[in-house]
Amino acid sequence: MNKFEITGNLVDVLQQEIYPATLQVQDGRINKITRLEKPCDGYIMPGFTDAHVHVESSMLIPSEFARMAVVHGTVATISDPHEIANVLGVAGVEYMLDNGKTVPFKFNFGAPSCVPATTFETAGATVTAEDVAQLLLRNDIKYLTEMMNFPGVLHHDPEVMAKIAAAKSMNKPVDGHAPGLRGEDARNYINAGISTDHECFTIEEAREKLSYGMHILIREGSAAKNFEALIPLLPDYYEKIMFCSDDKHPDSLEDGHINVLVKRSLAKGMDLFKTLRAACVNPVLHYQLDNGLLREGDAADFIWVDNLEDFNVLGTWINGIKVAENGKTLIQSVVADVVNNFDCEPKTPAAFRIPARQSEQEVPVIGAIEGELITNKLSAVLKAEDGHLPGDINQDILKLTVVNRYRNTTPALGFIKGFELKHGAIASSVAHDSHNIIAVGTDDNSICEAVNAVIAAKGGISLVRDGNAEVLALPVAGLMSNLDGYTIAAQYKALDKAAKELGSPLASPFMTLSFMALLVIPHLKLSDLGLFDGDTFTFVQPE
Repeated sequence: MNKFEITGNLVDVLQQEIYPATLQVQDGRINKITRLEKPCDGYIMPGFTDAHVHVESSMLIPSEFARMAVVHGTVATISDPHEIANVLGVAGVEYMLDNGKTVPFKFNFGAPSCVPATTFETAGATVTAEDVAQLLLRNDIKYLTEMMNFPGVLHHDPEVMAKIAAAKSMNKPVDGHAPGLRGEDARNYINAGISTDHECFTIEEAREKLSYGMHILIREGSAAKNFEALIPLLPDYYEKIMFCSDDKHPDSLEDGHINVLVKRSLAKGMDLFKTLRAACVNPVLHYQLDNGLLREGDAADFIWVDNLEDFNVLGTWINGIKVAENGKTLIQSVVADVVNNFDCEPKTPAAFRIPARQSEQEVPVIGAIEGELITNKLSAVLKAEDGHLPGDINQDILKLTVVNRYRNTTPALGFIKGFELKHGAIASSVAHDSHNIIAVGTDDNSICEAVNAVIAAKGGISLVRDGNAEVLALPVAGLMSNLDGYTIAAQYKALDKAAKELGSPLASPFMTLSFMALLVIPHLKLSDLGLFDGDTFTFVQPE
């Protein structure tokens, strides 16, 4: 029988009070809370929930993600498995569910709504409305994941509406994804039954969607960072605000998680209870989770912090099990199988040449933006060399490619600004949403070597400098490693540092690269089928 007591200053977020108390825990639940007269050391409060995250983006399988997240006081996630679903379909979702259950952590996975994300790219699988309905019947599937196909919602696409109807029939929430959608379109999208959005990048957009009844998730990931823009919403809308990371690379996860957003919110003078409402309570209420919120009879999910200024997490408990202590995880690694879908052959440098039609040629250019998933729609004039168009380092116009990893086809090619590499190339098989191979570089040979390093590993991230390739293998679906998370974080840090030494000023070059094929985010992106205009939802045809 698991039975113990813990004493501290209890932070009751629901009742908005703090008082000294002893918690009696038995068989994973809070059996009794006894108020005390004298103040105590330390503070006991509900654990944090990441309200929207793709675990795959950590490059770690769920069990390893959990080992690192609990150190920062995270006890649960609202996890969208559409990354692995784009590679392996329903079998990928089942892999995440099964692996997540091997550790004491509360993963709350959803049924992927958009696999493939669009018809303008090649994914490894399809998840149909019938598949979604079957997944939603499961008790361990909590919601319908982000409905990125907002044009399909607005135009009442039968497949899209069937997925939403299935979630409604099960009384399970539907997550949204509608960057920049405003006015009557936003109202109609929300009225279709979609309850959240994590893609707002201006406070005006977020405030408008809140007025229509939507919950807004304030996102701060490794690439997309909207905390500064949106945190002023918290005082007036704290019952409809949640915190999320969306996509978080392993080095970022090692450094912190939702706890960092709590600290930043408090440092800005935000109310403690309103901050913790967003970090701990709102996800539990909205998604009908079984997380404990420090009430008698609740699951014994809570954290211990030293004080309410520094907010150092000294202990984390999930279902009465202590899973982290003094910055160290107490969860043991588990052995996990490797599953994958990777079938393409090595390329040659000639495959990455762009024929020139004239000696000087104006070309469309993707403009990468630090801290954002949206891109600018730019153009540049390039000079031909030997009948081909190279990039131009002096203008920071580099060549970008997306290579189909599911079968042998001709690579898609384009140009991009914002990476500022001075030599070499970087590549990755983490390329949202279809997860083909994406690479950017200064010359065709380096690009080819970086792509081939990923192909040889059947998934991973790679870097080429001075003709030598370095690779971090991601054998699980070409997205994740099944090795120790801290080891992968160290390896990733080394490659990230090397990418910056090639000249990139981006805070997270590999994460930013992974979103340059994300067609559902405006304005200009590249899929394995060609350059794509996210405003018109059409391919950009060569002139």
